[in-house]
Amino acid sequence: MDAVIERRPPDWARVVRRLAAWVLIGVPTLLAIVLVASADARYVARAGVEEARILLKRRAITKLVADAKTPPALRQRLQLVLAARAYAADSLGLLVGETFTSYVDVGRDTLLLVLSAARRDRLREYTWRYPIVGIVPYKGFFNFATARAAAVDLDRGGYDTYLRPAGAFSTLGYFSDPLLSTVMERDTMELVATVIHELAHNTLYLKSQTPFNESFASFVGYRGAQMFFKSRGDSLDAKRAAARWRDERTLDVLYAELARRLDSAYAAGPVGPALEGTRTATFEWARAQFRGAVGQSLETYDWRWFAQAPLNNAVVIAQRLYRMNLNLFDEVYAHARGDLRETIRAIQVRVFTQPGEDPYEALYSRPGLPAE
Repeated sequence: MDAVIERRPPDWARVVRRLAAWVLIGVPTLLAIVLVASADARYVARAGVEEARILLKRRAITKLVADAKTPPALRQRLQLVLAARAYAADSLGLLVGETFTSYVDVGRDTLLLVLSAARRDRLREYTWRYPIVGIVPYKGFFNFATARAAAVDLDRGGYDTYLRPAGAFSTLGYFSDPLLSTVMERDTMELVATVIHELAHNTLYLKSQTPFNESFASFVGYRGAQMFFKSRGDSLDAKRAAARWRDERTLDVLYAELARRLDSAYAAGPVGPALEGTRTATFEWARAQFRGAVGQSLETYDWRWFAQAPLNNAVVIAQRLYRMNLNLFDEVYAHARGDLRETIRAIQVRVFTQPGEDPYEALYSRPGLPAE
């Protein structure tokens, strides 16, 4: 028979000390190694810090509205946001959660700079990969100097770049996104459209499908704003929202044609002076459209901005992110007899039940629509 070995009871105090040492020393050390080794990890950590700073500054909108010290103009805008949020939930069926129930004054007119990039010899975007959202063709920077340095690095690498300001962003409902002061200076129509746009992201967001996600949100934002103002008897802003959506459709068609012409030109494989000549001629064609009939047809945008703004592959890709195949969303809207809530539901049914990686393909189908 084997000898019986008496085991001592564990020294729990020692175990606790070792665990505490691991938590206090080991974990921070591991994180430090990861941050030093990975630029992406440093970026995500910085974004997390900035998001935390914003969240810590939140003030409940209902309290600000009730506060006699709140400037009347701000109180009026906050009340409009609460009304738009309620309409989005009750009439459009959007998932609002706690989004836009609080307000943050960020202390500057631009929240972050967004960087896009693309190869110079083809219309192919430069992409970044992030947790949750997947692959996206842009990168946001809270630090403007870092953003400009990143753009310079890509320029030196032979890429076209496009750096632009942004006043809002969405965490897709994972956090209680506050309303930011950077969007409060927008006119009433754009303010409401922005609120509904961001709430649309909470409701439907497909990983690594940025053009679809943004175009869907633009459709819901402007169509939703039109319905919201119409429900309040505000015919002026309702008409402006409808006109803005017509302009978005017009720009969609123009940028799609520009992309087609660029793809065709790059397919010939031009290099050196031939490549630059092709790019110059194609971009000048686009500017001529803005100076001509297309620009003159715009109802809410100043055609001169488009005609004078820099153009390159990165700009074209960035402009199309929010305006891609908008006609397909409107076709579902027409089949739903102008019922935006039903349209949103039908689009959700289609993209989640139809096979394939391209959600736009699902918009050609009919499931989820009311019987004709």
